[in-house]
Amino acid sequence: MNLHEYQAKEIFARYGIPVPAGALAASPEAARAAAKQIGGDKFVVKAQVHAGGRGKAGGVKLVEGFDAVEEAAKKMLGTRLITKQTGPAGLPVNCVWVEKPSQIARELYVSALVDRSRERLVFMASAAGGMDIEEVAATTPEKIKSVVVQPAAGLSPYQARELGFFIGLNKDQVDQFTRILAGLYKIFIELDASLVEINPLIVTGDGKVVALDAKLNFDDNALYRQKAIADLRDPTQEDERERIALQHDLNYVSLDGDIGCMVNGAGLAMATMDIIKLHGGRPANFLDVGGGATAERVSNAFKLITSSPEVKAILVNIFGGIVRCDLIAEGIIEAVKQVGLKVPVVARLQGTNMEKGQEMLKSSGLKITPVSDLTTAAKTVVAAAKK
Repeated sequence: MNLHEYQAKEIFARYGIPVPAGALAASPEAARAAAKQIGGDKFVVKAQVHAGGRGKAGGVKLVEGFDAVEEAAKKMLGTRLITKQTGPAGLPVNCVWVEKPSQIARELYVSALVDRSRERLVFMASAAGGMDIEEVAATTPEKIKSVVVQPAAGLSPYQARELGFFIGLNKDQVDQFTRILAGLYKIFIELDASLVEINPLIVTGDGKVVALDAKLNFDDNALYRQKAIADLRDPTQEDERERIALQHDLNYVSLDGDIGCMVNGAGLAMATMDIIKLHGGRPANFLDVGGGATAERVSNAFKLITSSPEVKAILVNIFGGIVRCDLIAEGIIEAVKQVGLKVPVVARLQGTNMEKGQEMLKSSGLKITPVSDLTTAAKTVVAAAKK
């Protein structure tokens, strides 16, 4: 789960991380009022969307005067901001963050995330702030330094100082930087974050270290114990199908292909997408209905897949270990009838009661092709999608 910049900054402030003064506005008039509340004659107006690259896409404007603030907000609100991270559809701008400008002397980068290969939390820092960290990593990796946090000890002050001196901070600034990293670590641990990022972290003209931007991602699996964080979710910034999938306990991710996939088990789902690609097809989604798939869940999964107009064929790949294949077949038949499906379905059922399940699909009179071999299933569905 992601947060907007303004939400992340509010959390930063609670954990003692310095952020510029700002206020939220959902209308041009509210933006003017926010500017008056902040005071001064220059302001930064930022579109609030769950994506980076806002500045290059026109979603961040430095303006002078209250009229200019209102006009900038008017141009942003109600539009869809398209950045390199949003895709061509963009994301809706429902509110803007009006902020007091900062006198920037330097732009730095800092983040914390889970390194799954090490099974540890890792802090990274770079003097190349304000840039895409992926680009820095690809072209000048020597500009990035990381430290690994031992869970039993937590983030040590010496590790923070090591990063601070690496990015060229002086002693006083390193002390500030150490306090900021301590706050980030507390956020990560106490709120079950999966990513904490500040880009840029700035040094102001008078030597203060301030978080000019803020990005926070949280582990969905921990939201049951983070109700205050869960309440900050903005469904308008999420893929509609992924949001519906969450309501039905389905693991779903939209992709840009035309072959819908319904599989039980994440590993099998990945293998299914791989074999579709191997035979020249393009998966339209990742969808794991879970090991305990039921007829109802299968029906909901079908409705979800077919809600995408790009889907030209569907591959169902079920291993019936815990769940019986005849129950899955029942769910497939019911879903096809309910949805009024017009695209072909290729179903590969293996495991408990697979013969009965395959016979049910064959005798259904519907546009469903049962197969027992995964390679054959992949070739069949790719061919069907190309007709």
